[in-house]
Amino acid sequence: MSRAKGGLLAVALAVVALGAGALAVTARAEPDAAANPKELATAPTIPPATNTTTAPTTTTTAPPTTLAPTTTTTAPPAPPAALAPIIAGGPAVASGDPVVLADQIAQAELTIRDPAAPTAWLMAAGRLQQVAYRALATHAEWDDVVLGRLPASLVEPASRQAAARREFRSMHSRLSDNLPAWRIAAPLPADELLGYYREAEAQFGVPWNVLAAVNLVETGMGRIVGLSSAGAQGPMQFIPGTWAAYGLGGDVWNHRDAIMGAANYLAANGGDRGTLEGMNNALFRYNNDNRYVRGVLQYASVMAQDPRTYYGFHAWEIVFLSSAGDIVLPVGYESYESIPVAAWLAANPQP
Repeated sequence: MSRAKGGLLAVALAVVALGAGALAVTARAEPDAAANPKELATAPTIPPATNTTTAPTTTTTAPPTTLAPTTTTTAPPAPPAALAPIIAGGPAVASGDPVVLADQIAQAELTIRDPAAPTAWLMAAGRLQQVAYRALATHAEWDDVVLGRLPASLVEPASRQAAARREFRSMHSRLSDNLPAWRIAAPLPADELLGYYREAEAQFGVPWNVLAAVNLVETGMGRIVGLSSAGAQGPMQFIPGTWAAYGLGGDVWNHRDAIMGAANYLAANGGDRGTLEGMNNALFRYNNDNRYVRGVLQYASVMAQDPRTYYGFHAWEIVFLSSAGDIVLPVGYESYESIPVAAWLAANPQP
């Protein structure tokens, strides 16, 4: 088996906890408002005993003036410029200029790594990251410009992303003129899937990030509902005979059952040993192509280095590489037979 390059053993098999720290905020009760000032009255003046009587006088203080409360509204922060059009409902489009592409990658990656990023920003960042790396992967001549403009902390993960995409692209020797007979569904929530990966890791010893990477590559984390060209089924793509042996009696279309079955299969083939050799062997048994093995381990390494990148991967859409180029298949796409690419593009032009 050929081994993955770039120190994958140190990072691809790392078990990194994804913790969500909670901040307890104690609200301080405001003191009661001050009591209304009392009215002050002077006592009647008692004059000396004379025949003239002076009428008593009374002095009353005026009530305080009540000021209307003031309200200060803080405008929400503006999203990074590269994400704004996507957040507003537009498509994610990679730039054809490597300088601009580098800025797109940097803004997307930094947003994904920011725990305070709003969900809409995170989703947009994942979609932009996906198309940006697909563009970079097809232009190796841009590597020096793009990587040279990125913050130092992003150079390695960006290199791994581009390398993974190039591995998978090289597996396609002939591009199809037809779109597949698939249904594209929304994925399960990211934290629910993450819980299943971690449960499977705890039971079988296969790192959660490897399971997430396999799930990403096989079906976009469950977005693709349909049979593969080899007849594989479910979110983790099992052929019936393999599922019968390793599926633990579960439902191949059930996300949790499929993830547990995949962990069982990978562990049985060496994926639980904590060694690169063992994981290489396990992934090769999953898909008999070393390019697949290297690509999966590149994505797993990115998540091992920074677990928050998992949420970026979870936002990726289904992009089908056809003879006419990349075609986004949105949630809701459904066809029980192949569709000519030209017919689809006529009705659904791509950006």
